[in-house]
Amino acid sequence: MTASRENQGSPRLTIRDVAARAGVSRAAVSLAFNDKPGVSATTRAHILATAREMGWEPNLSARALGQRGTGTVGLAICRPARQLGLEPFYMEFISGMEGVLAERSSALLLRLVRDMNEELDLQRHWWRSGQIAGSVLVDFHQEDPRVPVLSALGLPAVAVGHPSLTGPFPALWTDDGTAVTECVRYLAALGHRSLARVGGSAELGHSAIRAAAFAATVAELGLDEGRQLATDFSGEEGARATRSLLSAARRPTAILYDNDVMAVAGLSVAAEMGLEVPADVSLLAWDDSQLCQLTRPTLSAMSHDVHAFGAEVARALFDLLAGRRISARRMPTPALTPRASTGPPPPP
Repeated sequence: MTASRENQGSPRLTIRDVAARAGVSRAAVSLAFNDKPGVSATTRAHILATAREMGWEPNLSARALGQRGTGTVGLAICRPARQLGLEPFYMEFISGMEGVLAERSSALLLRLVRDMNEELDLQRHWWRSGQIAGSVLVDFHQEDPRVPVLSALGLPAVAVGHPSLTGPFPALWTDDGTAVTECVRYLAALGHRSLARVGGSAELGHSAIRAAAFAATVAELGLDEGRQLATDFSGEEGARATRSLLSAARRPTAILYDNDVMAVAGLSVAAEMGLEVPADVSLLAWDDSQLCQLTRPTLSAMSHDVHAFGAEVARALFDLLAGRRISARRMPTPALTPRASTGPPPPP
């Protein structure tokens, strides 16, 4: 089948588009899509075949073709369901979005995907089938394939990520580089010379930004060491990385984690290995949460209002859907909250 103009990424089809291509009236297209009498079986089959060639989805209704969405917002996250349920960041973020959606009698269509290709197929299906008015895009990769495909499709979307990663989509972001620099400077001020960072996948744009800031600050301060390990953000991977670091001949005296779940896992590993926190090793988490405050010792963390972040993202998307111009917006930089898990390094 030859790729049509719509398949190559133009905005959502309308009844007029299909009618013009099929050489029939708009009323005939409406009757065919809604499976109502008034057109012959041959004409109906011709209209549906033409629409499919143009990128139509089987559950596309005449109402969805004629209007721009129904107020439903799409959010696809590449995480296993079990892991997402244990990750406070996204629970708080979604909670913030839901508060704004409820005010506007809108709904969130949330799906977990396995990879970027699955998300691309899903976003295309959501938009072409009229299931969503727009999307929130998260977890941007460097050279993210969603940017050219979804922008060409005409999908209205707000991006959660640094503007250098998000292409034409309006971006809401936190200054992760500055926050990491603050962490490293704080640990160095306590006297630590050998640091480590347990981060997310190197493919993720925000992980790359944090990794670069960590390495640059370690070098700027002339510290002895700054090892970095990539994980999938899970507690299991956080524990594995911590065991590797603390089993090394020269173990770090302080570890920075890219989320709270991995930091809590790291705390357990330190206890398992007979090490005291912070007397033997200091631990510092990203994304402060109740988890950080319920552990013993309590975990030092980078704090920011994730609930407010989610709410602001939802408001920005509704502004975009209302035709308002949206520019990149930097949210408050995460701030260090020192607690009992950080202190001076052990004596040499």
